Amino acid sequence: MSSDGESCVRAVPGGCVIAVWAVPGASRSGVAGMHGDALRVRVTAPPEDGAANREIVRVLARVLDVRPRDVVLEAGAASRRKRVRVRGLEPAAASRRLGVQRSVDTPAGEN
Repeated sequence: MSSDGESCVRAVPGGCVIAVWAVPGASRSGVAGMHGDALRVRVTAPPEDGAANREIVRVLARVLDVRPRDVVLEAGAASRRKRVRVRGLEPAAASRRLGVQRSVDTPAGEN
């Protein structure tokens, strides 16, 4: 992972925190590169009644190979920019598992 990708993951006691840029209502769910200094996570759920937030937690748990209960939305419940805590996972391991690639819709050098 590039140093840009690593900037979205930081260490906290007991795990790490990931800066997320949510894209609700997408055609498919998954990690879709970077959006500035945040991990872009696309989900098919609409941004209604917390459905997109719940799907973001499931997507990150699957990609990071952790239990969904270890992934907690810490901030940004009503915003595209979110902060997600992952308990029991070191930042280096999270970065490797995320395998963040440069986003296809961001010009080179800006991601």
